[in-house]
Amino acid sequence: MLQNIRDNSQGWIAKTIIGIIVVLMAFTGIEAIFQATTNSQDAAKVNGEEISQNELSQAVDMQRRQLMQQLGKDFDASLLDEKMLRESALKGLIDRKLLLQGAEDSKFAFSEAALDQVILQTPEFQVDGKFSAERFDQVIRQLGYSRMQFRQMLAQEMLIGQLRAGLAGSGFVTDAQVLAFARLEKQTRDFASLNVKADPAAVKLTDDEVKAYYDEHAKEFMTPDQVVIDYLELKKASFFDQVSVKDEDLQAAYQKETANLSEQRRAAHILIEVNDKVTEAQAKAKIEEIQARLAKGEKFEALAKEFSQDPGSANNGGDLGYAGPGVYDPAFETALYALAKDQVSVPVRTDFGFHLIKLLGVEAPEVPTFASLKDKLTRELKTQQVEQRFVEATKQLEDSSFEASDLAQPAQDLKLTVHTSAPFGREGGEGVAANRAVIAAAFSPEVLDEGANSIAIELDPETVIVLRAKEHLKPAQLPLESVAASIRVQLAREHASAAAKTKAEELIASLRDGKTPLDKAIDGQAWKVTAAATRAQEGIDPTVLQALFRMPKPAAKDKPTFNNVTLADGSLVIVRLNAVNEAVAPTEEEKAQYRRFLASRIGQQDFAAYRKQLESQAEIKRF
Repeated sequence: MLQNIRDNSQGWIAKTIIGIIVVLMAFTGIEAIFQATTNSQDAAKVNGEEISQNELSQAVDMQRRQLMQQLGKDFDASLLDEKMLRESALKGLIDRKLLLQGAEDSKFAFSEAALDQVILQTPEFQVDGKFSAERFDQVIRQLGYSRMQFRQMLAQEMLIGQLRAGLAGSGFVTDAQVLAFARLEKQTRDFASLNVKADPAAVKLTDDEVKAYYDEHAKEFMTPDQVVIDYLELKKASFFDQVSVKDEDLQAAYQKETANLSEQRRAAHILIEVNDKVTEAQAKAKIEEIQARLAKGEKFEALAKEFSQDPGSANNGGDLGYAGPGVYDPAFETALYALAKDQVSVPVRTDFGFHLIKLLGVEAPEVPTFASLKDKLTRELKTQQVEQRFVEATKQLEDSSFEASDLAQPAQDLKLTVHTSAPFGREGGEGVAANRAVIAAAFSPEVLDEGANSIAIELDPETVIVLRAKEHLKPAQLPLESVAASIRVQLAREHASAAAKTKAEELIASLRDGKTPLDKAIDGQAWKVTAAATRAQEGIDPTVLQALFRMPKPAAKDKPTFNNVTLADGSLVIVRLNAVNEAVAPTEEEKAQYRRFLASRIGQQDFAAYRKQLESQAEIKRF
């Protein structure tokens, strides 16, 4: 299995280029700000390796943003359960740490040259289809990484991807398994069905039956436990009008922004690797042989396609696209920046092997004007001030609310308005009452029973509230008169379904005994006959179809098997299985499809089992 992983690792690289950055979002939010600066406590330890609170906060925020992207811009972020997000994010970080440890223990490695290719070909780092060092730096700065930190993180993610792809591709399926699956998948069944309708309108209920049901289920007929809260809402956006930016700060920001712009160079290379199968001397001799062929006039692109061992660029004639300083291996970069256009370097030794490098083109940086960047820089500088003020105001709100016996004084201190919610229960309500953290705080003993103000609650990265209970509406028994109608509907449906089931069972018994002919219409309703139904047959209720393929094979042609299935509306369907039709032998193409499907499923199971094994053998501490 491990050899299969190694064999498949290079193929996986191409599949991971697109989408690498989709799961990497900018990290913001009050909680992350506080923990990044003040909290050094670990969130967990996995075999002695720490997962920090800061990592967890970033992962929680990433999950929140991914969910909001998937659910659409109109989704209310307050509906997300913060506790569940944290638990899910921590589990993901622990799984990631375990898989990295597993990859490292198995001595897996990732080619730096291939990692360069991933960065160069990632769409998020490109402008007009070309790698942009400026765009690259901008994106990773938003993620909070330096270039080296980002490369390390990306290499770890791709190691995990190799491990997953290798295990998932290691599933082994025998011919017997393929044929058995094909037999079941292609099997068809001949059956007939008859509906037995449930008729709630025909059920007569007495007042005593309704009263008895009401008494027996009294706890189900209570008003909900509800609370009305007062709350203060602090919004980050409210601080933008309170800050200003000086011209000298804008000029300094402009100089910093444009100082990072650098010349872009388009390189091509031919790589001969030095590894456990090829010695340095052998690799050097090979690259010198290629260099000699270049000197005789052969095309660089053709030789790259024939000899280069960099799978990401060989098919493109060794073309690596445009990149700026800091992207390549230092020795590679030094050689590249010493070349003139269309010049080819002497053999260059890096950690990966020997390279011949050709400079295909040079692009000078385009420096934007101060006027074109002024609005952007103003927003960024204001945002920095707003972030600081928001953090300070949040701390002030929390301290003031902790010390106060109501919300009047905190509201006055921060010039906020006290809002009052509509009543809501433990399932939540509208507006702020839809937020799970708000619901948990409102019904906490400290707030509900002791009358204290809550801690500051982050609704989203832009909004924080503090609340207190204004009124507690405790559960009360609903009068029978207000629920009698719903009880009658429920009882009528139950009695009608029970009567239909009894009738169906009596009919099945009569059919089995031969008292009722198999093909005779019953109550004026003819049997609906279906021949050769498949497991995915359209036009048949899925519940009926599922029951049909679980029924035992008829003992004889005149001895069908019977079953009854209850539908969602309480009606029943009598199913008469007449015959099971075995499938013809699958074609070679079908067998290949089944084999791929089964191998993929087994591979996924292997990966899940491997991850479970890592977890069971690990020492995991959650704090």
